[in-house]
Amino acid sequence: MFELKEEHVMLRDMVREFAERELAPRLAEFESAGRLPEDVIRKIAELNLFGLAFPKELGGADAGLMGYVLAAEELARVSVDAAFMCSVSIGATYPLLFAGSEEQKEKYLKPMVRGEKLGAFALTEPNAGSDAASIETVAIKEGDEYVLNGRKVFITNASIADTYIVFAYTDKSKGAKGISAFIVERGMEGFSFGKIEDKLGMRASVVGELVFNECRVPVENLLGNEGEGFKIAMATLDRDRTGLAAVGVGLSQACLDAAKKYAKERKQFGQPLARFQHIQFTIADMAVETEAARLLTYKAASLADAGKRFSKEAAMAKLYASEVAMRSAINAVQIHGAYGCTRDYPVERYFRDAKVLSIAVGTSEMQRLVISREEFRS
Repeated sequence: MFELKEEHVMLRDMVREFAERELAPRLAEFESAGRLPEDVIRKIAELNLFGLAFPKELGGADAGLMGYVLAAEELARVSVDAAFMCSVSIGATYPLLFAGSEEQKEKYLKPMVRGEKLGAFALTEPNAGSDAASIETVAIKEGDEYVLNGRKVFITNASIADTYIVFAYTDKSKGAKGISAFIVERGMEGFSFGKIEDKLGMRASVVGELVFNECRVPVENLLGNEGEGFKIAMATLDRDRTGLAAVGVGLSQACLDAAKKYAKERKQFGQPLARFQHIQFTIADMAVETEAARLLTYKAASLADAGKRFSKEAAMAKLYASEVAMRSAINAVQIHGAYGCTRDYPVERYFRDAKVLSIAVGTSEMQRLVISREEFRS
């Protein structure tokens, strides 16, 4: 069912070669700087990785969600930060694809597809994480503008993105159906940045706070109609979860590769670690789980590209791949022993990055809630 097309294989191999050539030698630099350098983002854009899932008429590569999933997996094998940065910008592009006017697509979507401008998806707030309907940011229409007031937190690409898809209440009396989506540009009056987080993992991803203080947004920057924001957000999250599942698969594969390499090189009691049955069985379990996560992710992407409903499959893929990445990272560190706790080996970074995956774009608990709801519908 998931036999890859020739063009997908070529894409996967191209991204793998790029990641190993351009990203691998600079990982320490990325973490130290706390962000990806502009030249790296530009090179990613030149490969059209921001546009993989979008139609050619919009400047994309028309490779579908499957194309992006393959690219994200290969980027994440080397740099989770690069994969996550791409995933978030793409996640901010989807609302424009789903609900944007022709003028909005021309002004905002096409530059984001080309990677000329980065995007960010601004939903989470201090008191509204998993419970998205509890956001407190409000937008009040005044003449030909909306005035936004509120705060967003844990927003990836904060301060480096150019275009922000921001969700705010236009009518709180309607609950979730009163949430609307807005296109906010960096530099708009009343829009500023707050704290940039110092994180456990994904340390080269910029995550921080957005502050809206009487932020004035033109009425033409309303995305879709008033009250459609929650629907737009949920449609986007299915694709975001599938993309992040691919990041988990790539990270799990990196853990497996590192564990195998170390087990063949490290000797104890007169033989390589790879000769011990316990190590062999651990490697076998890592390989099985990584492949299972990969197939779940490919299934979700395939359903999306076929235009079929895939909310359950996206949640399954994100849940399983993120938790497999954590287990693989734990096993990889354990196989490395004390060396696995030092920065001399990459598994220390894998461990830190993996923990973030089970929280970002919906916690594991929220994925289980989505899955159970879907199961009880049938």
